[in-house]
Amino acid sequence: MKYIGKYFLLGVLVAVAGLPLRAQENYLAPGNALVSSPPPSFDASQPDESVLTIKKRVDEVNVLFIATDKHGKFVRNLNEKDFAVLDDHKPPQAIVNFRRETDLPIELGLLIDTSGSVRGRFDFEQDAAATFLQNTVRPNFDKAFVVGFNGHSQMMQDFTDNPALLAAAVHRLQDGGGTALYDAIYRACHDHLIKDREDHPSRRAIVIVSDGEDNQSEFSEAQAIEMAQRAEVIIYAISTDDSGLILRGDKVLVRIAASTGGRAFFPFRTKDIKNSFSAIENELRSQYIISYHPADFAADGRYRPIEITALKKDLQVRSRKGYYAPRQ
Repeated sequence: MKYIGKYFLLGVLVAVAGLPLRAQENYLAPGNALVSSPPPSFDASQPDESVLTIKKRVDEVNVLFIATDKHGKFVRNLNEKDFAVLDDHKPPQAIVNFRRETDLPIELGLLIDTSGSVRGRFDFEQDAAATFLQNTVRPNFDKAFVVGFNGHSQMMQDFTDNPALLAAAVHRLQDGGGTALYDAIYRACHDHLIKDREDHPSRRAIVIVSDGEDNQSEFSEAQAIEMAQRAEVIIYAISTDDSGLILRGDKVLVRIAASTGGRAFFPFRTKDIKNSFSAIENELRSQYIISYHPADFAADGRYRPIEITALKKDLQVRSRKGYYAPRQ
């Protein structure tokens, strides 16, 4: 048997001692990096010819983020040196990659509130949402699903890359009933968007059209946000409130969007709803991605906060607030 480099002596010692070593098992780290788990306990029944496998532990986190100037316009000519990153309040061990990401496949969930409280602008919202899907979903590349929710969530169209099917699903929605917003978010993320293993990176997002007033959910706001963070989903919200006042539901939409790196829109005039959808479409194509190895990483299932700040004056950054480490 041949051994290479410095592992020759190690292989000889193992053979002499008659202590077999088995290949380590693997699990998936944030950003889909392969990480080796601790070696299994010694089993005397294993044959002496066991193969020694050595794997390097690598943890990689990928974060999509938006950079805008003081007027809210996207800034698209930045590089790694223009930003500072903290993971769990510490600088990363190493930056692996930084690039502008304009063409990742999109996996999108459109959640439309059909409760009685949104009746006033419902028809126009349907038209705007259908147009948004037709403009955003590219056949054979992106995919989306449509959920209508009041007291319960109803899948109107499962994942498809066919914009016509998605638009038709939106137009089949009928308004009426209570509101279970948190349940709709939780189940959309848990059932359709969370990834255990991802061979091909994608941009996962949810667009909510609602007044944010939840009165029937089994899950809490905090649980809905946590599930979105675990699924690494960006949430955008378009408020259906046309009162001109800042209501409780508006604050809910802001918190949910901000916690995932998204944004809440408050179109007071009906015609502004289309502008909100257009802004979301543009934003999904105008992001940066940074990949790094976090310092002092442990596979303990703990929430690790992320903070990305711009070093240039008058630049603002919006990204998800953190992630959950895998549990070993």
